[in-house]
Amino acid sequence: MPTIHLTTFIGAPAPVVFDLARHVGVHKESMAAYKEEAVAGTRFGLIEMDETVTWKARHFYKNRIIRMKVTEMVKPEMYRAEQVQGGFKSMRHEYYFKPCDNGTLLIDLFHYEMPYGLAGKLFGKFYLSQYVKRMLEQRNKKIREYAETGRWKPLLNK
Repeated sequence: MPTIHLTTFIGAPAPVVFDLARHVGVHKESMAAYKEEAVAGTRFGLIEMDETVTWKARHFYKNRIIRMKVTEMVKPEMYRAEQVQGGFKSMRHEYYFKPCDNGTLLIDLFHYEMPYGLAGKLFGKFYLSQYVKRMLEQRNKKIREYAETGRWKPLLNK
């Protein structure tokens, strides 16, 4: 199963980064270029353990639907979301939050399997992997922006 591993430093405490990473509104804003919106399940605020969110977005010139479920959560250290419905044969996204000097390391492990046999594997290896990596980087940039500028305070009331 291919895995994308991404590590991002964010100059904010782990509990803040943890909550921003699971905030539906922050995710939606970070994916505005793909017209991503939550259409079912947890549509606003913080997603919690065993909750689902269904996203509708435009990727590869087509509207796509993906339903994700939070299957593991240890606050504020990690959480895991897995595809329940969508275009991947399987997909699991793990988020880890490691406190460090002056901030937090946000570690993404994005595991996926493509359908369509060899053609799907080749598409995943030569194109999709970089596409998803750019999306994760874009998302983490938005989380960093919220965390490091204090924009998180109205969202999280901490």
